[in-house]
Parts: sequence; structure tokens; C-alpha cells
Amino acid sequence: MIRSAQSRTIHAGRASGTVVRCGVSDVMLAELPVSVVFFYGTELDPDRLAAGLAEALGRAPLFGGRLRAGRDGLEIVCSDAGVPLVTAEAAETLPEAMSRMTLGSSGYVDHVEAGRAHSGEGPLFTVRVSRLADGGTALGCSWHHVIGDVQSFMTLMRAWSAAVEGTEPPEVGIAADREGHLDAVLPAEDSGRLGFRIPTAAEAELLAHEFRTAPRANRTVQVYFTDAEVAEMKARFGAATGRRLSANDVLAAHLVTTIRQLDGDEEARTLLLPVNIRRHLGIPAGQLGNLLGEVVLTCRPAGEPERLAGEIRSAVEEFATAHLSLRTNRDFLASVGRERLRDCVPLGFDPGNKTFTLSSWSKAGVYEVAFEGHRPLAFSPGASVQLAWVAWLVEGFSGAGQLLTVVLPARLAARLRGEEGRAALHRYRDPAERLPELALQVRKLA
Repeated sequence: MIRSAQSRTIHAGRASGTVVRCGVSDVMLAELPVSVVFFYGTELDPDRLAAGLAEALGRAPLFGGRLRAGRDGLEIVCSDAGVPLVTAEAAETLPEAMSRMTLGSSGYVDHVEAGRAHSGEGPLFTVRVSRLADGGTALGCSWHHVIGDVQSFMTLMRAWSAAVEGTEPPEVGIAADREGHLDAVLPAEDSGRLGFRIPTAAEAELLAHEFRTAPRANRTVQVYFTDAEVAEMKARFGAATGRRLSANDVLAAHLVTTIRQLDGDEEARTLLLPVNIRRHLGIPAGQLGNLLGEVVLTCRPAGEPERLAGEIRSAVEEFATAHLSLRTNRDFLASVGRERLRDCVPLGFDPGNKTFTLSSWSKAGVYEVAFEGHRPLAFSPGASVQLAWVAWLVEGFSGAGQLLTVVLPARLAARLRGEEGRAALHRYRDPAERLPELALQVRKLA
């Protein structure tokens, strides 16, 4: 519950005048906000945060700009129109606030209104600073996906933290022509696997129905895995496959097979894993934009997690050898034409076929975002729309363990939270292991 709130608009104090021509992939994301919340164990000074944000916006001016319809398509104008920053008093403690993050509307983040932003009327980035009842702070941020992916957002957060802490800021890359910039680094040929489709009229209506009914039909579940659990999975799955597996490999495999077994699902399903392509193509880490590719594979019925983990590792390694599909996707979207871009949907959005999309934000550096010498105690996605079969993975409390956030149909979510689901999720956990105190305090955490 929010007791009181005040709002101001943060400006860099100068407009760079840069105009960024969005690519077709950016336009596909023009209706989507991304929202997250950082939780700190101390009260942060809103004035110091505001001053630091103003400096960071000078380095990454896209976040303080506005969208407009240009002659050649959608554009981001670095106009320094500003970012709304709301400061509020909350009646909840940090664990209580964390418990609300599974709700579609937690009150700790002001979701960017994609429609207003797309028309040029609304901001592309919002900030809410909530002082919690136990002296902690919830820092909620929401940005328009057209600006960029999580790596782009984290570049801004590093610049913001550096401004407050007086440390060296990151390098920020801004390409005025995103299509041309990407075209120069993409391989001439790729896998040819298309990542988008144009649904039939009947399917389009079903997809629209999913959006309309999502708040009533779906629920968000958060699951905490300790480092020891993950290590046990890596050891067991690695021994079974004879391969060295990552935490993402084993957790994705474990999650998907566990949920399918609880769901009694015996059909072959598609699993989609978004991947940051910067390091694969030699693009600097601070380059802003939606620089994501997809690892796509089919999960066979009754698949064992060990086998699926090995298949995920093979698919990721194939992706790493430049078998990307970005050029194929861009050519397809360009051929569709501007008028029909909104009719296209990514393969990952296919709830009727239970297509699972798992985004890993691990190693993005969320627990390195320090303000006034304090790093976050917790971090969570704050989904504005609860679309089923979508999941996010990020480090857990104070950077230890892994926190999984997954949206599922309500009945399945209840089973996952129940005794059977918890036992299946944590079958690799030592019952004697002591969990972090914050994990014990967060209500409904599985």
C-alpha cells in the first residue's frame, strides 16, 4: 500500500539532437514495456538518485527521448523530454514488497504506457522510488522495449550508479541507423530459421484473447534455487550427458520437464531461449538496441531433464558458431511491409501450443548496481502483462542462488506452488540446507 507520492521530471539538461532510426525488429517490440524492481536494505536519497539519473541520461539520451513516426519508419528522438521520477512512502516491509512482485500490479513500478509512448506522447522510461516501512528502498524501473534489451537497460543503470558513486561510467554506443549498423556485422548467411509468423485471422483473435484474459487466467510463480541445488544438477546432468553444462542449461531443462510432468503434457513443444548476440558478433557491450537472437529447440514428450539439458547445450553451441537467424528474420519483416508489421508475431508467443520462452538475465550485473555504497538485496521482474509460458531467470538474494519467475495458467501455477510442485522443483536440494533469511520471509516463494 502506497501512502503518499510525489513526482518530478528528470532531464539531462541538454538535448543531443540525435535521431535513431529503429530497425524492423525494434518496431516488432513497439507495444512492449519491460519492468523490473531493485530492492535495497537502506533508505536511498531521492535527490542524489535524481542528480545521478540526470547525468546518466546525458550519456544514454535515448531513455530521456521520445518516439515519432519518421519518413522511413519509427524513430527515437533524443530530445531530453525527460523521465518521470516518483518518490513514495510504502506501508510494506522489504519481504512484503517482494511478495507483491508476483502480482500484475505491485505498486512498486510505473509501467511505461506503450501506446502513449508509441504515439510520442508518453515517456520511454519511468522510475519509482519507494521508501519501505522497514527502512529499505524499492527502485522500480520500466522502459519501452524499442529502446533496447536488458543489456541496454543495464548500460543505463551502470551509468546511473557510476554517477552517484563517482566511479568510471561505461561506454555507451548509439547507432543512428540500427539496420545499417547491424547489417555491417551480420554474417552473409544464417540458419534460415524464421523467428516470426503471420497468424491467420482465427489465430490472431485467439492471441488477442490471450492478452485480454491474461490477468484473470494466469498467475506468476517465483522459485528460489540455492547455489548448492544448481551445482547438484550440473553434476548429475553433466555426468549423464558427458558434457559440461551451464546453470542456464540445467535450470531450463529442469523447469520445462517439471512443469510438463505436472501438467500431464505429452505433446512435443517448442522451447525458445533469447540470447544476447553482442559477444557473438563482436558488438561492444554498451551498444544500445535490441540485439537478441533465439535458440529454438523442440522438447520431446516425457523427456528427461538430463537429455534436454544436453540438447540445450548443443543448440547454444550451434548458435555460437554464427548460425544466427537475424538476417532471415529482418528480410522477412522487411518483405512484409510497414503496414503489416503489427500483424507479425514472434515464434515465442504461441500460448495455444504452450511454447515456452525463458529469458536469462543472469550475469547481467543487476547486483552490481550500487547507490550510496549499497548493492541490492533482491531483484525481480515486474511483468505488466501476465502472459502464460514466459519465464525469467536471474541471480537470487544478494546475488546468491537463482530466482526463477514464471507465468502459468492459474491451476498449473497453483500445482507448482503446492506440495507436489515444490517437491518436484527441489528434488535436488539437501533438506538440511539453510536458506537465506530473505528467502524464508518472502511469502509464496516456492
